[in-house]
Amino acid sequence: MKRFFASAALALALGLASASLQTAAAAPLEIGYLPILPDAQLFIAREQGALPAEGGPPKLVQFQSGPALVQALLAGQLDIAYVGIGPALVARGKGADIKVVASNIVEQVSFVAMGDLAPYFASGDPATAFSRFAKDKGRQPVIASYPRGAVPEAALQYWLRNRIKVDPASFKLIYQGEAQMQQTLLTGAVDGAVILEPTVTTVLTRAPKARVVARGSDLFPRQPGAVLLVREKLINEKPELVKSLVAAHVAATRLLDTDPAKAAPLVQKYVGGGRLPVDLVEKSIRNSKGQFEADPNAIVPATLVLQKFQSDTGTLEGPAVDVAKLFDTRFYDAVAGKR
Repeated sequence: MKRFFASAALALALGLASASLQTAAAAPLEIGYLPILPDAQLFIAREQGALPAEGGPPKLVQFQSGPALVQALLAGQLDIAYVGIGPALVARGKGADIKVVASNIVEQVSFVAMGDLAPYFASGDPATAFSRFAKDKGRQPVIASYPRGAVPEAALQYWLRNRIKVDPASFKLIYQGEAQMQQTLLTGAVDGAVILEPTVTTVLTRAPKARVVARGSDLFPRQPGAVLLVREKLINEKPELVKSLVAAHVAATRLLDTDPAKAAPLVQKYVGGGRLPVDLVEKSIRNSKGQFEADPNAIVPATLVLQKFQSDTGTLEGPAVDVAKLFDTRFYDAVAGKR
């Protein structure tokens, strides 16, 4: 009898263990993202049902900032993330077991000047535009930027310091989030800002006197933007799943580049809380023509430049990382047929 109960107990324990393993294996992927156009590939893959669904449909977790998403990565709460290369560098530097397996977009940042400031860039030396504005208006121009350390802020600083060589004392710089910047631009609270699509298109549509003074290629050539991150554990345990994810990413990138009208309604549901008109989202995608870039190999050199620039200017949060080890290009190379 004792032997029977011992056998029954062992069978029950093994059954529970097996059920536990099956439950763990069936857990859906958790994907962190920001509701911004540079993460458009995720939205398209989700709406087209192209995301790997092992264990059920993936769970999308929305964040409002890169730093918050970094904290989730460091806490081991996400399997996959769509986030800027800046936060990716921070997360890796702080010990997160992540790899960049695909790029999302390049040169996506623009500097927009509002009606009072724009004419000073339209004529005369751009390096003196801020000082000429201050002399005429009796005040320094106020420029809005993403927080220190973010890629848009780094692109702005790179442009000001290395491209047009502006005196930092000739303007006032404030730090804001995406939604706040759009509001302050449209209410006239700031004179210019470094922003992303679809905010660029929104501002230009609602404020006809606003002008794009410098696009991404002017600010920081080949600047890396958002990327697709995957945990090394997932890469090691389920490489075919990761390859499938990258294949969906590449297909979504192709759709953004070739058929904005088809891509727009898929993206509109996620960008800006789904409140933007579809035609504005489509126009934003069209205005980003040539910027959606899936090849991670294409952004490695600029990522090295970015990290060095942030280190030189004191905006690099945490230790520098070995950029080559941050990237795992095997999956993209396999999907794209590269060696």
